[in-house]
Amino acid sequence: MQKTFKDFSLPEKLQQALAVMNFDSPTPIQEQTIEHSLAGTDILGTAQTGTGKTGAFAIPMVSKLIENPHGTAIILTPTRELAVQVDQVFRSLIKTENSLRTALLIGGEHIEKQFKQLRHSPRIIVGTPGRINDHLKRNTLDLSKVCTLALDETDLMLDMGFDVQIETIIKKIPNDRQTFMFSATLPKRIESLASRYLNTPERVSVGRTSEPGENIVQDVVFTKQG
Repeated sequence: MQKTFKDFSLPEKLQQALAVMNFDSPTPIQEQTIEHSLAGTDILGTAQTGTGKTGAFAIPMVSKLIENPHGTAIILTPTRELAVQVDQVFRSLIKTENSLRTALLIGGEHIEKQFKQLRHSPRIIVGTPGRINDHLKRNTLDLSKVCTLALDETDLMLDMGFDVQIETIIKKIPNDRQTFMFSATLPKRIESLASRYLNTPERVSVGRTSEPGENIVQDVVFTKQG
């Protein structure tokens, strides 16, 4: 029998938000991840694009923040476009929880807007490694209360050369955090990164990671140069 989100021990306000979003049953990656993460376990996950990876880490992260009023969360993504999408998911999940705010820290956006968001003490930070490091250098971002960290599309972040920035950020975060690391593939360098920063993680894998999810439509458009 397929599980529903009501089968998990999620806070009532989060359950309400999921109902408003018409989220009734978790996807396979969400079901496996939430089940282990609510127990405080680190997660090393691989799954296809379009399988619900964002919800897989966002739902348990919001649950933990509701239960821990002093904690904060940070989510690293490789691109500003993905960061915007992740931020939107979190905003939907916290609509019923007034104590939670988000800050979106990405390049290509006026930094004064981000200063304003940070002054409101957001407990969910979503951003790209470069801009987050920029705020750390400016001392406008404090990661000392982070209790949960998510690295989304980790393989792509490493392909883009963000390995040094990622490690700089992680060193600013307390060691007793919970960590989610998601990747489309699991090459040796991802395993190496996981061995350094994850604590006996639960390995979660769904589908064929070399292909996009079935609900992703792909097309090719040929154009003329000039």
